[in-house]
Amino acid sequence: MSLSSLKDKISKKNYSVAFGEVVKINATVITARGLNVSISDMVRIVSNETAQETVGMVTEIDGEDFFITPFSFVEGFRSGDRVFLDSTGLNIPVGEALLGRVVDPFMRPIDGKKNINTTKTSPIIKAPIAAMKRGMIDEVFSVGVKSIDGLLTCGKGQKLGIFAGSGVGKSTLMGMIVRGADAPIKVVALIGERGREVPEFIEKNLGGDLTNTVIIVATSDDSPLMRKYGAFAAMSVAEYFKDKGQDVLFIMDSVTRFAMAQREIGLALGEPPTSKGYPPSSLTLLPQLMERAGKEEGKGSITAFFTVLIEGDDMSDPIADQSRSILDGHIVLSREMTDFGIYPPIHILNSASRVMNDIISKEHFKAVMKFRRLYTLLKENETLIRIGAYVKGSDAELDEAIDKKEAMEKFISQGAMYRVPFDECVSELLALMDIKSEA
Repeated sequence: MSLSSLKDKISKKNYSVAFGEVVKINATVITARGLNVSISDMVRIVSNETAQETVGMVTEIDGEDFFITPFSFVEGFRSGDRVFLDSTGLNIPVGEALLGRVVDPFMRPIDGKKNINTTKTSPIIKAPIAAMKRGMIDEVFSVGVKSIDGLLTCGKGQKLGIFAGSGVGKSTLMGMIVRGADAPIKVVALIGERGREVPEFIEKNLGGDLTNTVIIVATSDDSPLMRKYGAFAAMSVAEYFKDKGQDVLFIMDSVTRFAMAQREIGLALGEPPTSKGYPPSSLTLLPQLMERAGKEEGKGSITAFFTVLIEGDDMSDPIADQSRSILDGHIVLSREMTDFGIYPPIHILNSASRVMNDIISKEHFKAVMKFRRLYTLLKENETLIRIGAYVKGSDAELDEAIDKKEAMEKFISQGAMYRVPFDECVSELLALMDIKSEA
C-alpha cells in the first residue's frame, strides 16, 4: 500500500492522538474518563477485543468522568475499551445528490441504491433564524388539500401542527400534502415510527414518487440519540436548500416520538421527570427544532408540518400543549369524522391557521367565516335535527346550514390521490357560500 493511500485511510477515521477509556457501561449510557471533552462533542468507542466501533455524544460531564449517549447499541463493549475524540463533530453531508433518496440521520442510504457523493457538510445543530431576520409571511403555500387550502390556508414559511390520535389518518394526510404541495423541494422526516411504515408510506401514500424529495428515517428500533438527532439532521437538509433560495416543504412524523427519545436520554442521565414522565429537556428541545423553520430575508423558506400523536385523543398532553404554543397553527384530526367516513378527517372548528387572515382575499375570508358559522350551527343543533325537533323556518341561518350540509361535507372530503389547485378550491368555496368575487 502506498504512503498516500495509507494517509487517506487513516484520515477518514478522524481519531485524536489521545484517547480515554470506558470505566462503566450500561444499556443507555457509557461512562469514560481520560479525555478533555465538552458537551455535545462526538466520540468513537473502539472495542479492544473485536475492533468494533460505535459513535456517541458527550451529554454530561462530572469532574474527570464524562457520560456518552451512544448512537447505536452497546452490545460487545466493555470497561477498558478506548474512547477517541472525533474531530469532525456532528456534521452531515448535504447536497443535491440527496434528492430522491431514503437515508438515515447520517445521510447513509438505506434504499439499497448507490452511495451518496456530496462535497458539502452541514452541522446538525444550528441556531434558529434570528427574529429580526425573519421575512413576513405574505404568500399562500398551497398543499392541494381543499379543507386546508380553503379553510386553514397556509403561508410560505409557516409552521403547522397536525394533531391526531393513533389510527386517525396522519400518514394519509401527510402523503396528500407531500404530493400536492406547491414546493420545489420536499424533506420528510420519519422519526420513531415502525419500520414497516416506511416502505408503506413511500409506495401507498407517495405512490413511489420521490422526485425532489428526501426522506430521513430513524425507526423505533434505533437508539434514542439516533431518533433525536434524526429530526435535527432532517432540518439541516431543509436549511441547505433554503439557504440556496428554495421554498422547502418540511414534514415530520412525529414530534411525540422525538420528545420520547429525549425523555429516554434525560431520564437515563438523572433528570427529574415532570408531567407524564417528560424531563424539562424534552420541552425545551421542541422550540430548538421548530423555530429553525420559517422564512428568512434574502433566502428561501421552510414551510413545516409537524405531526403530534395525542395519546387517548387528549389535547392537554404536555407535548401537544407545548407544540401548540410554538407553532403558527394547528390542524386537528377527528376520530368522529373518521367514523362518519369523512376524509381527510380535519376538524375545522378545532383547527386554526394564525396567518390565514394576512394572506387571503377579503372575499375568501368572508367565505371562511360563513362556512365556520354554518358548520358550528349544524354541530350545535345536530341532536335536534336528527330527532326531528327542529321546525324549518325557525332560524333562517340554520335553514341555510341544513340546506348546504351535504355540499359542505363534500367540500371538506377529498380522495387521497386527488389534488385540487388553490384557485379552483377558492372558487368552489366562494360559490358554495354564495359570495361573489370582486376580482
